[in-house]
Amino acid sequence: MKVPEMGRVNELRTDVCVVGAGPAGLALTLMLLRSGVSVALLERSTGLRRDFHGEILQPGGQRILGELGVLDGARARGACTLKGFQVLQDERLLLDIDYRRLTPPYDCLLALPQRHLLHELLAACRALPGFTLLEGYRLSALLRDGDRVTGAVAQHGNGHTAMVRAHVVAGADGRYSRTRMLAGIDAGRTEAFDQDVVWFALPAPGGATGHVRVHRTERGALLVHDTHPDRLRIGWTLPHGTWNRVAAQGIDAIRRELTDALPQFTELFREHPPALADLKLLDVFAAQAEEWVRDGLMLVGDSAHTHGPIGAQGINLALQDAAAAHPVLLDAVRAGDASRTRLLPYELRRRPAAAAVHRMQRLQAKALLGRGGPVTTRLRARAASVVTRTPLGERITRRIAYGADPVSVRSDLFVPSSTSEGTRSGVRG
Repeated sequence: MKVPEMGRVNELRTDVCVVGAGPAGLALTLMLLRSGVSVALLERSTGLRRDFHGEILQPGGQRILGELGVLDGARARGACTLKGFQVLQDERLLLDIDYRRLTPPYDCLLALPQRHLLHELLAACRALPGFTLLEGYRLSALLRDGDRVTGAVAQHGNGHTAMVRAHVVAGADGRYSRTRMLAGIDAGRTEAFDQDVVWFALPAPGGATGHVRVHRTERGALLVHDTHPDRLRIGWTLPHGTWNRVAAQGIDAIRRELTDALPQFTELFREHPPALADLKLLDVFAAQAEEWVRDGLMLVGDSAHTHGPIGAQGINLALQDAAAAHPVLLDAVRAGDASRTRLLPYELRRRPAAAAVHRMQRLQAKALLGRGGPVTTRLRARAASVVTRTPLGERITRRIAYGADPVSVRSDLFVPSSTSEGTRSGVRG
Protein backbone atom coordinates (compact mmCIF):
# COMPACT_ATOMS: atom_id res chain seq x y z
CA MET A 1 0.00 0.00 0.00
CA LYS A 2 1.38 3.40 -0.96
CA VAL A 3 0.91 6.53 1.10
CA PRO A 4 -2.27 8.36 0.01
CA GLU A 5 -1.84 11.90 -1.30
CA MET A 6 -3.15 14.00 1.59
CA GLY A 7 -1.36 17.33 1.34
CA ARG A 8 2.34 17.90 1.78
CA VAL A 9 2.70 15.90 5.01
CA ASN A 10 1.38 12.40 5.66
CA GLU A 11 1.42 11.00 9.17
CA LEU A 12 1.21 7.27 9.79
CA ARG A 13 1.04 5.16 12.89
CA THR A 14 2.40 1.64 12.71
CA ASP A 15 3.96 -0.96 14.96
CA VAL A 16 7.38 -1.10 13.31
CA CYS A 17 9.06 1.20 10.80
CA VAL A 18 11.68 -0.62 8.72
CA VAL A 19 14.20 1.49 6.82
CA GLY A 20 15.64 -0.17 3.71
CA ALA A 21 14.08 -2.73 1.36
CA GLY A 22 17.13 -4.96 1.04
CA PRO A 23 17.22 -8.67 1.98
CA ALA A 24 17.25 -7.95 5.74
CA GLY A 25 14.55 -5.27 5.64
CA LEU A 26 12.14 -7.16 3.41
CA ALA A 27 12.61 -10.53 5.15
CA LEU A 28 12.07 -8.90 8.55
CA THR A 29 9.01 -7.06 7.25
CA LEU A 30 7.52 -10.29 5.93
CA MET A 31 8.05 -12.15 9.21
CA LEU A 32 6.48 -9.33 11.21
CA LEU A 33 3.49 -9.04 8.89
CA ARG A 34 2.87 -12.77 9.16
CA SER A 35 2.91 -12.36 12.93
CA GLY A 36 0.14 -9.77 12.84
CA VAL A 37 2.41 -6.73 13.23
CA SER A 38 1.85 -3.64 11.08
CA VAL A 39 4.94 -2.40 9.24
CA ALA A 40 5.79 0.75 7.29
CA LEU A 41 8.75 0.17 4.98
CA LEU A 42 10.83 3.13 3.80
CA GLU A 43 12.86 2.65 0.60
CA ARG A 44 14.60 5.53 -1.13
CA SER A 45 14.71 3.85 -4.57
CA THR A 46 11.66 3.25 -6.76
CA GLY A 47 10.94 -0.11 -8.32
CA LEU A 48 13.96 -1.45 -6.41
CA ARG A 49 16.13 0.16 -9.09
CA ARG A 50 19.53 0.41 -7.42
CA ASP A 51 22.99 -1.10 -7.60
CA PHE A 52 23.42 -4.58 -6.15
CA HIS A 53 26.73 -6.25 -5.36
CA GLY A 54 26.32 -9.51 -3.47
CA GLU A 55 24.15 -12.23 -4.96
CA ILE A 56 25.64 -15.51 -3.70
CA LEU A 57 23.30 -17.21 -1.24
CA GLN A 58 24.74 -19.60 1.30
CA PRO A 59 22.63 -22.56 2.53
CA GLY A 60 21.85 -20.73 5.79
CA GLY A 61 20.16 -17.91 3.89
CA GLN A 62 18.51 -20.32 1.47
CA ARG A 63 16.95 -22.18 4.38
CA ILE A 64 15.42 -19.00 5.80
CA LEU A 65 13.95 -18.11 2.42
CA GLY A 66 12.70 -21.67 2.04
CA GLU A 67 10.99 -21.49 5.43
CA LEU A 68 9.37 -18.22 4.32
CA GLY A 69 8.13 -19.92 1.16
CA VAL A 70 9.80 -17.47 -1.23
CA LEU A 71 12.94 -19.34 -2.33
CA ASP A 72 11.34 -21.34 -5.14
CA GLY A 73 9.65 -18.26 -6.58
CA ALA A 74 12.89 -16.26 -6.45
CA ARG A 75 14.79 -19.09 -8.16
CA ALA A 76 12.11 -19.32 -10.84
CA ARG A 77 12.83 -15.70 -11.76
CA GLY A 78 16.37 -16.81 -12.69
CA ALA A 79 19.33 -18.19 -10.75
CA CYS A 80 22.44 -20.36 -11.10
CA THR A 81 23.23 -23.37 -8.93
CA LEU A 82 26.90 -23.60 -7.92
CA LYS A 83 28.60 -26.71 -6.52
CA GLY A 84 30.98 -24.88 -4.19
CA PHE A 85 34.20 -22.87 -3.88
CA GLN A 86 37.43 -23.70 -5.68
CA VAL A 87 40.85 -22.05 -5.42
CA LEU A 88 43.28 -22.37 -8.31
CA GLN A 89 46.95 -21.37 -8.35
CA ASP A 90 48.00 -20.72 -11.95
CA GLU A 91 45.13 -23.03 -12.99
CA ARG A 92 46.21 -25.84 -10.64
CA LEU A 93 43.39 -26.82 -8.27
CA LEU A 94 44.44 -26.15 -4.68
CA LEU A 95 41.19 -26.16 -2.74
CA ASP A 96 37.79 -27.67 -3.47
CA ILE A 97 35.05 -26.93 -0.94
CA ASP A 98 32.24 -29.12 -2.26
CA TYR A 99 28.80 -28.12 -0.98
CA ARG A 100 27.36 -31.41 -2.19
CA ARG A 101 28.69 -32.84 1.10
CA LEU A 102 25.90 -30.97 2.87
CA THR A 103 22.39 -32.26 3.52
CA PRO A 104 19.86 -31.58 0.71
CA PRO A 105 18.03 -29.52 -0.29
CA TYR A 106 20.53 -26.84 0.74
CA ASP A 107 23.60 -28.55 -0.68
CA CYS A 108 24.73 -25.85 -3.08
CA LEU A 109 25.50 -22.19 -3.43
CA LEU A 110 22.97 -20.11 -5.30
CA ALA A 111 23.83 -17.18 -7.55
CA LEU A 112 20.54 -15.32 -7.27
CA PRO A 113 20.30 -11.76 -8.62
CA GLN A 114 19.22 -9.60 -5.70
CA ARG A 115 16.44 -7.95 -7.68
CA HIS A 116 14.81 -11.40 -8.10
CA LEU A 117 14.99 -12.04 -4.39
CA LEU A 118 13.72 -8.59 -3.44
CA HIS A 119 10.82 -8.63 -5.88
CA GLU A 120 9.70 -12.03 -4.55
CA LEU A 121 9.89 -10.85 -0.94
CA LEU A 122 8.08 -7.62 -1.78
CA ALA A 123 5.29 -9.49 -3.57
CA ALA A 124 4.78 -11.64 -0.46
CA CYS A 125 4.63 -8.51 1.73
CA ARG A 126 2.11 -6.80 -0.57
CA ALA A 127 -0.24 -9.77 -0.20
CA LEU A 128 -0.60 -9.19 3.56
CA PRO A 129 -2.58 -6.65 5.58
CA GLY A 130 -0.76 -4.14 7.75
CA PHE A 131 1.84 -3.27 5.10
CA THR A 132 2.61 0.30 4.05
CA LEU A 133 5.31 0.88 1.43
CA LEU A 134 6.84 4.34 1.24
CA GLU A 135 8.70 4.05 -2.04
CA GLY A 136 11.04 6.82 -3.13
CA TYR A 137 11.25 8.24 0.40
CA ARG A 138 14.63 9.05 1.93
CA LEU A 139 15.01 9.01 5.71
CA SER A 140 15.66 12.56 6.90
CA ALA A 141 15.21 12.43 10.70
CA LEU A 142 14.40 10.19 13.62
CA LEU A 143 11.48 11.18 15.86
CA ARG A 144 12.35 11.18 19.55
CA ASP A 145 10.79 11.46 22.96
CA GLY A 146 13.83 12.28 25.08
CA ASP A 147 16.35 9.52 24.32
CA ARG A 148 13.71 7.15 22.94
CA VAL A 149 13.25 6.80 19.18
CA THR A 150 9.55 7.01 18.39
CA GLY A 151 9.49 7.05 14.61
CA ALA A 152 10.98 8.48 11.45
CA VAL A 153 10.58 11.36 9.01
CA ALA A 154 11.22 10.75 5.30
CA GLN A 155 11.26 13.02 2.26
CA HIS A 156 10.08 12.15 -1.23
CA GLY A 157 11.69 13.66 -4.30
CA ASN A 158 8.38 15.35 -5.16
CA GLY A 159 8.53 17.37 -1.95
CA HIS A 160 6.16 15.29 0.14
CA THR A 161 7.04 14.38 3.71
CA ALA A 162 6.04 11.21 5.52
CA MET A 163 6.04 11.13 9.31
CA VAL A 164 5.93 7.59 10.65
CA ARG A 165 5.28 7.02 14.34
CA ALA A 166 6.22 3.53 15.50
CA HIS A 167 7.10 1.48 18.56
CA VAL A 168 10.42 0.57 16.92
CA VAL A 169 12.50 1.81 13.99
CA ALA A 170 14.55 -1.01 12.45
CA GLY A 171 17.45 0.29 10.37
CA ALA A 172 18.21 -2.13 7.53
CA ASP A 173 19.66 0.45 5.15
CA GLY A 174 23.07 -0.98 4.50
CA ARG A 175 26.75 -0.38 5.10
CA TYR A 176 26.39 3.41 4.90
CA SER A 177 23.23 3.37 7.03
CA ARG A 178 21.52 6.72 7.38
CA THR A 179 19.52 5.34 10.30
CA ARG A 180 22.72 4.59 12.16
CA MET A 181 24.18 8.00 11.27
CA LEU A 182 21.10 9.92 12.42
CA ALA A 183 21.14 7.97 15.68
CA GLY A 184 24.74 9.09 16.23
CA ILE A 185 26.04 5.53 16.41
CA ASP A 186 29.62 5.00 15.24
CA ALA A 187 29.93 2.43 12.46
CA GLY A 188 33.04 0.89 14.00
CA ARG A 189 34.82 0.75 10.64
CA THR A 190 38.24 -0.89 10.49
CA GLU A 191 40.54 -1.31 7.49
CA ALA A 192 40.79 -5.04 8.12
CA PHE A 193 41.51 -6.11 4.54
CA ASP A 194 44.43 -5.46 2.21
CA GLN A 195 42.29 -5.62 -0.93
CA ASP A 196 39.44 -3.84 -2.63
CA VAL A 197 37.39 -5.59 -5.33
CA VAL A 198 36.38 -4.26 -8.74
CA TRP A 199 33.33 -6.13 -10.06
CA PHE A 200 32.04 -6.55 -13.60
CA ALA A 201 30.07 -9.12 -15.61
CA LEU A 202 30.48 -10.45 -19.14
CA PRO A 203 28.12 -12.43 -21.40
CA ALA A 204 29.31 -16.04 -21.51
CA PRO A 205 26.75 -18.33 -23.20
CA GLY A 206 27.83 -21.93 -22.67
CA GLY A 207 30.69 -20.82 -20.42
CA ALA A 208 29.23 -21.77 -17.03
CA THR A 209 31.77 -23.15 -14.56
CA GLY A 210 29.37 -24.38 -11.89
CA HIS A 211 31.59 -22.99 -9.13
CA VAL A 212 32.76 -19.88 -7.37
CA ARG A 213 36.43 -19.84 -8.28
CA VAL A 214 39.36 -17.87 -6.93
CA HIS A 215 42.09 -17.69 -9.57
CA ARG A 216 45.42 -16.93 -7.89
CA THR A 217 48.38 -15.65 -9.91
CA GLU A 218 51.63 -13.87 -9.11
CA ARG A 219 49.76 -10.62 -9.77
CA GLY A 220 47.01 -11.30 -7.25
CA ALA A 221 43.63 -13.01 -7.32
CA LEU A 222 40.36 -12.84 -9.26
CA LEU A 223 36.97 -14.23 -8.21
CA VAL A 224 34.80 -15.72 -10.95
CA HIS A 225 31.33 -17.24 -10.76
CA ASP A 226 28.32 -17.88 -13.00
CA THR A 227 25.42 -15.50 -12.80
CA HIS A 228 22.02 -15.26 -14.43
CA PRO A 229 21.45 -15.11 -17.36
CA ASP A 230 24.46 -16.82 -19.03
CA ARG A 231 27.05 -14.44 -17.64
CA LEU A 232 30.26 -14.60 -15.66
CA ARG A 233 30.69 -12.23 -12.75
CA ILE A 234 34.33 -11.33 -12.12
CA GLY A 235 35.82 -9.70 -9.04
CA TRP A 236 39.31 -8.27 -9.59
CA THR A 237 41.17 -7.80 -6.31
CA LEU A 238 43.51 -4.83 -6.03
CA PRO A 239 45.64 -3.50 -3.18
CA HIS A 240 43.43 -1.41 -0.92
CA GLY A 241 43.08 2.19 -2.08
CA THR A 242 44.83 1.78 -5.46
CA TRP A 243 41.85 1.77 -7.83
CA ASN A 244 42.11 5.43 -8.86
CA ARG A 245 45.73 4.95 -9.90
CA VAL A 246 44.86 1.80 -11.85
CA ALA A 247 41.88 3.47 -13.56
CA ALA A 248 44.08 6.40 -14.60
CA GLN A 249 46.13 4.00 -16.76
CA GLY A 250 43.12 3.61 -19.07
CA ILE A 251 40.88 0.77 -20.14
CA ASP A 252 43.36 -0.73 -22.64
CA ALA A 253 45.91 -1.32 -19.89
CA ILE A 254 43.20 -2.78 -17.66
CA ARG A 255 42.08 -5.19 -20.38
CA ARG A 256 45.66 -6.39 -20.88
CA GLU A 257 46.01 -6.91 -17.13
CA LEU A 258 42.80 -8.92 -16.97
CA THR A 259 43.71 -11.02 -20.00
CA ASP A 260 47.15 -11.80 -18.54
CA ALA A 261 45.56 -12.82 -15.24
CA LEU A 262 42.79 -14.95 -16.84
CA PRO A 263 44.22 -16.23 -20.13
CA GLN A 264 41.48 -18.87 -20.37
CA PHE A 265 39.01 -16.00 -20.91
CA THR A 266 41.06 -14.25 -23.63
CA GLU A 267 38.44 -14.88 -26.29
CA LEU A 268 35.68 -13.70 -23.96
CA PHE A 269 37.52 -10.44 -23.24
CA ARG A 270 38.08 -9.97 -26.97
CA GLU A 271 34.43 -10.50 -27.86
CA HIS A 272 33.03 -8.50 -24.93
CA PRO A 273 35.71 -6.04 -23.84
CA PRO A 274 34.65 -4.35 -20.59
CA ALA A 275 34.42 -0.56 -20.61
CA LEU A 276 35.69 1.53 -17.72
CA ALA A 277 32.07 2.34 -16.80
CA ASP A 278 31.37 -1.40 -16.42
CA LEU A 279 33.89 -1.74 -13.59
CA LYS A 280 32.34 -1.09 -10.16
CA LEU A 281 34.59 -0.60 -7.14
CA LEU A 282 33.58 -2.24 -3.87
CA ASP A 283 35.27 -0.52 -0.95
CA VAL A 284 36.18 -3.52 1.21
CA PHE A 285 36.19 -2.97 4.96
CA ALA A 286 34.95 -4.49 8.19
CA ALA A 287 32.63 -2.75 10.64
CA GLN A 288 30.83 -3.50 13.88
CA ALA A 289 28.53 -0.71 15.09
CA GLU A 290 29.19 0.23 18.70
CA GLU A 291 25.49 -0.27 19.50
CA TRP A 292 22.89 -2.34 17.68
CA VAL A 293 19.89 -1.44 19.85
CA ARG A 294 18.65 1.58 21.75
CA ASP A 295 15.27 2.50 23.16
CA GLY A 296 12.97 2.25 20.13
CA LEU A 297 15.80 1.48 17.69
CA MET A 298 17.37 -1.64 16.18
CA LEU A 299 20.03 -2.12 13.47
CA VAL A 300 20.09 -5.27 11.30
CA GLY A 301 22.31 -6.57 8.52
CA ASP A 302 24.99 -4.30 7.09
CA SER A 303 23.68 -1.40 9.17
CA ALA A 304 24.98 -3.21 12.25
CA HIS A 305 27.97 -5.01 10.77
CA THR A 306 29.75 -4.92 7.41
CA HIS A 307 31.89 -7.65 5.92
CA GLY A 308 34.11 -8.30 2.92
CA PRO A 309 33.02 -10.40 -0.05
CA ILE A 310 35.12 -13.47 0.77
CA GLY A 311 32.93 -16.42 1.70
CA ALA A 312 29.76 -14.71 0.45
CA GLN A 313 28.45 -13.94 3.93
CA GLY A 314 26.65 -10.59 3.55
CA ILE A 315 23.18 -11.73 2.50
CA ASN A 316 23.47 -14.83 4.67
CA LEU A 317 24.06 -12.75 7.80
CA ALA A 318 21.38 -10.22 6.84
CA LEU A 319 18.71 -12.91 6.53
CA GLN A 320 19.82 -14.59 9.75
CA ASP A 321 19.72 -11.22 11.54
CA ALA A 322 16.15 -10.74 10.35
CA ALA A 323 15.12 -14.18 11.62
CA ALA A 324 16.75 -13.49 15.00
CA ALA A 325 15.26 -10.00 15.28
CA HIS A 326 11.72 -11.13 14.43
CA PRO A 327 10.74 -12.77 17.77
CA VAL A 328 12.44 -10.00 19.76
CA LEU A 329 10.54 -7.27 17.93
CA LEU A 330 7.30 -9.21 18.19
CA ASP A 331 7.76 -9.51 21.93
CA ALA A 332 8.49 -5.77 22.22
CA VAL A 333 5.40 -4.78 20.23
CA ARG A 334 3.08 -7.12 22.10
CA ALA A 335 4.45 -5.95 25.46
CA GLY A 336 4.30 -2.28 24.48
CA ASP A 337 7.92 -2.05 25.62
CA ALA A 338 10.59 -1.26 23.02
CA SER A 339 13.27 -0.41 25.55
CA ARG A 340 16.92 -1.24 24.92
CA THR A 341 16.64 -3.94 27.57
CA ARG A 342 13.77 -5.58 25.70
CA LEU A 343 15.62 -5.45 22.35
CA LEU A 344 19.04 -6.43 23.67
CA PRO A 345 18.63 -10.24 23.34
CA TYR A 346 18.85 -9.79 19.56
CA GLU A 347 22.22 -8.02 19.79
CA LEU A 348 23.58 -10.43 22.37
CA ARG A 349 22.76 -13.33 20.07
CA ARG A 350 23.94 -11.93 16.76
CA ARG A 351 26.99 -9.83 17.62
CA PRO A 352 29.19 -12.90 18.32
CA ALA A 353 28.09 -14.47 15.01
CA ALA A 354 29.10 -11.34 13.08
CA ALA A 355 32.41 -11.16 14.94
CA ALA A 356 33.12 -14.81 14.06
CA VAL A 357 32.63 -14.02 10.36
CA HIS A 358 35.00 -11.05 10.65
CA ARG A 359 37.69 -13.32 12.10
CA MET A 360 37.10 -15.98 9.46
CA GLN A 361 37.21 -13.48 6.60
CA ARG A 362 40.47 -11.94 7.74
CA LEU A 363 42.06 -15.41 7.71
CA GLN A 364 40.48 -16.26 4.35
CA ALA A 365 41.63 -12.99 2.78
CA LYS A 366 45.23 -13.59 3.82
CA ALA A 367 45.16 -17.24 2.77
CA LEU A 368 43.27 -16.89 -0.51
CA LEU A 369 43.98 -13.38 -1.76
CA GLY A 370 47.25 -12.42 -0.11
CA ARG A 371 50.44 -12.26 -2.11
CA GLY A 372 53.56 -14.25 -1.32
CA GLY A 373 56.51 -16.16 -2.71
CA PRO A 374 57.07 -19.84 -3.47
CA VAL A 375 57.25 -20.83 0.20
CA THR A 376 53.90 -19.19 0.94
CA THR A 377 52.39 -20.89 -2.09
CA ARG A 378 53.57 -24.33 -0.90
CA LEU A 379 52.16 -23.71 2.58
CA ARG A 380 48.82 -22.68 1.07
CA ALA A 381 48.78 -25.86 -1.02
CA ARG A 382 49.39 -28.06 2.04
CA ALA A 383 46.70 -26.33 4.08
CA ALA A 384 44.26 -26.58 1.17
CA SER A 385 44.96 -30.29 0.81
CA VAL A 386 44.03 -30.87 4.47
CA VAL A 387 40.73 -29.02 4.01
CA THR A 388 39.89 -30.76 0.75
CA ARG A 389 40.80 -34.34 1.63
CA THR A 390 39.86 -34.78 5.30
CA PRO A 391 36.66 -34.67 7.40
CA LEU A 392 37.81 -31.25 8.57
CA GLY A 393 36.74 -29.93 5.19
CA GLU A 394 33.14 -30.99 5.76
CA ARG A 395 33.06 -29.24 9.14
CA ILE A 396 34.54 -26.08 7.64
CA THR A 397 32.04 -26.20 4.78
CA ARG A 398 29.11 -26.44 7.20
CA ARG A 399 30.49 -23.58 9.29
CA ILE A 400 30.83 -21.36 6.21
CA ALA A 401 27.41 -22.42 4.92
CA TYR A 402 25.40 -21.86 8.11
CA GLY A 403 27.63 -19.71 10.31
CA ALA A 404 28.36 -19.87 14.01
CA ASP A 405 24.69 -19.25 14.85
CA PRO A 406 22.36 -21.11 12.47
CA VAL A 407 18.98 -19.38 12.66
CA SER A 408 15.57 -20.65 11.63
CA VAL A 409 12.37 -18.71 11.06
CA ARG A 410 10.00 -18.72 14.04
CA SER A 411 7.00 -19.67 11.94
CA ASP A 412 5.25 -20.81 15.13
CA LEU A 413 4.77 -17.09 15.82
CA PHE A 414 2.86 -16.52 12.57
CA VAL A 415 -0.89 -15.93 12.68
CA PRO A 416 -3.52 -16.58 9.99
CA SER A 417 -3.63 -13.52 7.74
CA SER A 418 -7.34 -13.14 8.40
CA THR A 419 -6.63 -12.41 12.06
CA SER A 420 -4.26 -9.55 11.26
CA GLU A 421 -6.84 -7.40 9.44
CA GLY A 422 -7.08 -5.20 12.50
CA THR A 423 -3.41 -4.23 12.34
CA ARG A 424 -3.59 -2.03 9.27
CA SER A 425 -1.69 1.23 9.69
CA GLY A 426 -3.73 4.34 10.31
CA VAL A 427 -3.01 7.32 8.05
CA ARG A 428 -3.71 10.87 9.17
CA GLY A 429 -3.34 14.05 7.19
